[in-house]
Amino acid sequence: MLIPTLREMPSDAQVISHALMMRAGYVRQVSAGIYAYLPLANRTIEKFKEIMRQEFDKIGAVEMLAPALLTADLWRESGRYETYGEDLYKLKNRDKSDFILGPTHEETFTMLVRDAVKSYKQLPLSLYQIQSKYRDEKRPRNGLLRTREFIMKDAYSFHTDYDDLDVTYEDYRKAYEAIFTRAGLDFKGIIGDGGAMGGKDSQEFMAITPDRTDLDRWLVLDKSIASVDEIPAETLEEIKKELTSWLVSGEDTIAYSSESSYAANLEMATNEYKPSTKVVAQEEITKVETPDCKSIDDVAAFLKVDESQTIKTLLFIADNEPVVALLVGNDQVNDVKLKNFLAADFLEPATEEDALTVFGANFGSLGPVNLPENVRIIADRKVADVANAVVGANEDGFHLTGVNPERDFKAEYVDIREVKEGEVSPDGQGVLKFARGIEIGHIFKLGTRYSDSMGANILDENGRSVPMVMGCYGIGVSRILSAVIEQHARIFVNKTPKGDFRYAWGINFPKELAPYDVHLITVNVKDDVSQALTEQIEASLVAKGYDVLTDDRNERVGSKFSDSDLIGLPIRVTVGKKAADGIVEVKIKATGDTIEVNAENLIETLDILTKETN
Repeated sequence: MLIPTLREMPSDAQVISHALMMRAGYVRQVSAGIYAYLPLANRTIEKFKEIMRQEFDKIGAVEMLAPALLTADLWRESGRYETYGEDLYKLKNRDKSDFILGPTHEETFTMLVRDAVKSYKQLPLSLYQIQSKYRDEKRPRNGLLRTREFIMKDAYSFHTDYDDLDVTYEDYRKAYEAIFTRAGLDFKGIIGDGGAMGGKDSQEFMAITPDRTDLDRWLVLDKSIASVDEIPAETLEEIKKELTSWLVSGEDTIAYSSESSYAANLEMATNEYKPSTKVVAQEEITKVETPDCKSIDDVAAFLKVDESQTIKTLLFIADNEPVVALLVGNDQVNDVKLKNFLAADFLEPATEEDALTVFGANFGSLGPVNLPENVRIIADRKVADVANAVVGANEDGFHLTGVNPERDFKAEYVDIREVKEGEVSPDGQGVLKFARGIEIGHIFKLGTRYSDSMGANILDENGRSVPMVMGCYGIGVSRILSAVIEQHARIFVNKTPKGDFRYAWGINFPKELAPYDVHLITVNVKDDVSQALTEQIEASLVAKGYDVLTDDRNERVGSKFSDSDLIGLPIRVTVGKKAADGIVEVKIKATGDTIEVNAENLIETLDILTKETN
């Protein structure tokens, strides 16, 4: 079998999952952001696919397969051909017709259902596929977490109305929870942003990145070590240093409540807000010189006021129109919240030239007072609580004091700030905590975003032509491999007969996704008794339904054990020096425990062990 393990962690890997997938022979890079899934990885992916199929069968979703090569005309119908961005692979065929490599398939499924379904009697309909997708990522990185070609499960549901969509959306939510639980993942379902997919309501499923400071969850001790206390301090420090040297995986920060089930992507997270009831006498506006003050901290220090007494003015361009965003002090704007509130297709920070056009001043001196009437002002809700504020005077080197919302400027008030750790959860239960996560799934209520633009209508019960209501449900299949390894990577520590402590990285695969159930190793392949016992054990295990990887290579036993730790199968059975007596050694990967078992009792023992470790 092709399992090209490496002696050392690859130098170009930055996250643990990428390093271990390469070192353990699961994947190999073909070109930047494009990977081959070698036999072990492919078996894991196929096992995950089977879990998905079983759970989707339960909710009536039907599998099919659409082409990856798509005509650009479909995407022109939806309007996304021009707006999707540079990640879209565009190409021409020999007739110079425009095509794309599909990054997602809303348009394709909408077209297929539009052309086949004409009546409400044919709905609801839920279809899915498991297929490679293509996105021309500018900077592919971290192994399978950010690639140009990836495997995805994408599903699409079609309905007569939103009530029916709600039912299927909930079915998928429960199916996702079952799938990720069976896959052995620590995950959270969080409030998410629909982004370029369109639609409004959405939920993301995030695999939580493990805490690097919790050594107990990382270390697996050999039977020769009774507890972590035995490990020398210098060895533990070395392990800690190596552990924290890896980048924290996960492209997203999750904000979650310490006391409730509230959880959201940082882009969508909010906090408890109670408007101020404090009454303060309003001062008159005064213009003051603030030389060399370019930041909130500079202004606050120069005027000897708290930064919460200042209002920061930012300028954005939303769908080619200027929009002003106001925040208190050093609060950070949440671009996603602002973009969603504006219902904008594009939102980007303005340039210095834009600021001079709108304000007549450069960044650092911008403010909301006396702006042109056609400039829309969006203020964070906290801004309404600031009395006698300090703002930019729209004149370089000057600020205004005594500025009061509503009296001196009008704005639309909405939550557009990024929450901070420790703030009260929006449900009033507990405080917000942050964690890093890997997005593994996302479900959307698309509504009529695609059916409207592509004319996907049906006749309802009253004979009226109405657009179909749609849902969309994705799982990143290939990145599941990264998420599982990230959470199930372990550091295996053992003590040599001389009393030296050694450690090595490896994988501790959960049973449902392990490429094989049992790793069967023959210590001496030249010993006929050992070979015969190995063949007998393999045959009996396979007959019982176990997937068995047999290592009968003519290699040193140390190399075989090292590869076994890297590959990470749940159970290792070693046919060694007691083969003549019919005795083998069984090692449980998750705990490091080993026991000797008579080969005649091996299956019964494994049945018990696999139940105990699940």
